[in-house]
Amino acid sequence: MLSFVGLALATVQNQLGPDPVKQLALLTGNRGFQFLLLSLLISPLAQLLAAPYLIQWRRPAGLWAFYFLSLHLLVFAQGYIGWSWVILIEELIERPYISVGALAWVLLVPLALTSTRAARLKLGASWAILHRLVYVVAVLGCLHLIWQVRSDWINAGVYTLICVLIAGSRYRNALRF
Repeated sequence: MLSFVGLALATVQNQLGPDPVKQLALLTGNRGFQFLLLSLLISPLAQLLAAPYLIQWRRPAGLWAFYFLSLHLLVFAQGYIGWSWVILIEELIERPYISVGALAWVLLVPLALTSTRAARLKLGASWAILHRLVYVVAVLGCLHLIWQVRSDWINAGVYTLICVLIAGSRYRNALRF
């Protein structure tokens, strides 16, 4: 169920259980965060395995993350707030995990828009600085997960541990230079 069509079919065929909006939000959010972590994992993995060809998969993984997290946002907008600005503002104020998730998505937008080779060439060294925002997005994603968990901490804990390990490996590599 990786595509929009797959999600739409599951919805139409009533395969998402008693609360399809919640299930869609969980599916798209989890898949988006998984792709985000995968995009962060590719560089250290390529270095560890001495497999530079893996780097070619970093951009697609990041764009898939943006795709699923955009669907996640659309599910929230349609299913939970009904596109109401008044309800959105209430939710942003009352639920910090929604504010953090929204901020993470807003920070992903310039990363997705500048993911092309042309943007990379045009931005030069600024491109790398801009794309370091992905680490801020990952931390915000972890906070988004942690703040909404009520009882099952396993997913949030595993995702946060993976994020910390990836960030730690990048930090360690940065200290070598």
